[in-house]
Amino acid sequence: MNPHPLASDDVRPDPHVIVIFGGTGDLAHRKIFPGLFHLYLANLLPERFRIIGVVRPPAKGSNDDFRARVRDAIVEFGDAKPDGEEWEAFIAAVSAVAADATHPATLMDAVESAERELGEGARRLYHLAVPPDATLQLITMLGTTGLNANARVICEKPFGTDLASAKVLNETIRANFDETQVFRIDHFLGKESIDNILALRFANRLFEPLWNRDHICFVQIDVPESLTVAGRGAFYEETGAFRDMVVSHLFQVMGYLAMEQPTSFDAGPLRDEIHKVFQTMRPLDVDNVVRGQYQGYRDEPGVAPDSTVETFVALRVEIENTRWKGVPFYLRTGKGMAQRRQVITIGFEEPVMRLFPLAKDAQTWRGNRLVVDFDDPGSIHAHFLAKEPGPVMQLGEATMSFYYKDSFRHAHRLEAYEHLILEAMLGNRALFTRSDGIERLWEVAAPLLEVAPEVEFYAQGSWGPTSMERIVAPHGWCLP
Repeated sequence: MNPHPLASDDVRPDPHVIVIFGGTGDLAHRKIFPGLFHLYLANLLPERFRIIGVVRPPAKGSNDDFRARVRDAIVEFGDAKPDGEEWEAFIAAVSAVAADATHPATLMDAVESAERELGEGARRLYHLAVPPDATLQLITMLGTTGLNANARVICEKPFGTDLASAKVLNETIRANFDETQVFRIDHFLGKESIDNILALRFANRLFEPLWNRDHICFVQIDVPESLTVAGRGAFYEETGAFRDMVVSHLFQVMGYLAMEQPTSFDAGPLRDEIHKVFQTMRPLDVDNVVRGQYQGYRDEPGVAPDSTVETFVALRVEIENTRWKGVPFYLRTGKGMAQRRQVITIGFEEPVMRLFPLAKDAQTWRGNRLVVDFDDPGSIHAHFLAKEPGPVMQLGEATMSFYYKDSFRHAHRLEAYEHLILEAMLGNRALFTRSDGIERLWEVAAPLLEVAPEVEFYAQGSWGPTSMERIVAPHGWCLP
């Protein structure tokens, strides 16, 4: 196999037995197996590896049946075609086993057999792509059977549904794994554009001196989704937009935006600084939260006819430290909205004196803004005023833009899940969330969970309930 431009001895993991719980599930189909195949093509999987997909007993079928499902997943969601010698070599390392928390014997045999084939030095990586109730059972099973030895485990969100459940989950994990073995995955943190926030700030003197309350008047993290819950109604009834998106994703992105410069970008210093942001967050004020539900949600399969679960949430968050005190962080996300976007907007203070008149088409100018679009492949835009051509000194709005797809080779990009699975195999926890940070975020969320505002209805294809404007006043939402 020809070396891929991403390949490097520094990022090639040790031999691994990779076990995917939920091997026939949606996440494995859309993300995990296509991601593993791309890592293989990039020479970023171990030189020696085995992949075991776990299906629930009494599932029947051969390895060939399971491999056909894997191939279908890569055809539908992968970037490369599953054919040729490389595909044959990859799929030969894939097998299936029927097992669960109460029937682990076949899994134990499969893992031990794979380790014998790989030889000395093989590690175990478990990816728990399963519902939350199954996570607790599987973690306990891995501990009691000894499968936790020489292993790392990737846990999927949600990491609890409130502080009490998060503590139970963390206690169960600690009873069966050392914290250094645990990788709580948030795929937003694996995005190239989120990583680039750190480079933008700390590698460029151009921005870091302005990254504080003296120059920034607001920050928005806006993640609308055009899709509805579409068949996931029962799941959404258990979570809602706040638990599903804000605690798990948007708060984490905010931590990257607001953190102080770490002493290094190793896991310890980086996660320490993010945790300091969480510690200085004020508990949510329910008066600064709007919950919405798109019209037609109650007609979805699995949804209660009188459901009060939110499919939309907009809120204001405050960070009480010397860098950010007084700067509002506005967060918004929802289903069934006008567009699918993933955007950070940083709004800067106006000059003390405005010396130049604005052109007619710039009368709606909303100030200097730095916009990070972190939907793959991502882009960064700086909005500023410039003189319009002509004899009169008047200003018009201008934009400087950077696009990943135009600036770097697209082939070098790793999708978020691919990036994070690689980091887990390498043992680098820098891009994974920490147990105490998760518990702190549930503490911050407690006022909203205890007394939630009533949901307000909004039309599908809109930007949410009209009352969301009061959350962001006087600044206004930067989308649309």
